[in-house]
Amino acid sequence: MKAATGELNLTVITLIAIAAIIGFFWIMWPTIQGAINSQWDNISSDYPGYVIVDHITQD
Repeated sequence: MKAATGELNLTVITLIAIAAIIGFFWIMWPTIQGAINSQWDNISSDYPGYVIVDHITQD
């Protein structure tokens, strides 16, 4: 009986931890998604899709 109680306690702790992680991402996802989209827009608008390399020659 003691082992079953220990397993039940571990199961409850695991479920609470999983719920806490899901809750954290549920609340924070709009902020995370906004940051990702903002960075993606910066990358997309700053670069035309190719890189121009200027070679500077020193005489």
